[in-house]
Amino acid sequence: MATNISIAGLGGQGVLKASDVVAEAAFRSGADVKKSEVHGMSQRGGSVCGEIRFGEQVWSPMIPPGEADFLVALAPGEVEPNRHRLRSGGILIGPDRIDPARLENRKCLNIALLGVLSRHLSLTEEHWLAALRGCLPEKILEINLRAFQLGRQAPA
Repeated sequence: MATNISIAGLGGQGVLKASDVVAEAAFRSGADVKKSEVHGMSQRGGSVCGEIRFGEQVWSPMIPPGEADFLVALAPGEVEPNRHRLRSGGILIGPDRIDPARLENRKCLNIALLGVLSRHLSLTEEHWLAALRGCLPEKILEINLRAFQLGRQAPA
């Protein structure tokens, strides 16, 4: 059975980078991973969605509507337009899960929310940290590692 994760936000918020990190962490765990992206009007601040599916065997990168186990929304306005992606009993991780005053740079919200997500998945912290190191440039790595830990420690 596959784990289905949908990440939604606006152009420039790091939806695609967050999707890359999740896919890389799952791949490093040995899972079969598929990923898809919908860019839309992302360059103009429009909606962007990334979908990641991983498990023992995954046939399609697309998550059927209503079957996402997790919806990570990077912007408050992206929760309702994307709620239909979430299955009944699925987990919504919205931007309100992180106090923006605690972020060293608000551009790290995507990685902080992955920290929150990481607590719900069977992927080890080692896989997550290796994925972050593999997906992020050195100049922004440390600040994002701290944002990830902030998310892992956020109240449930």
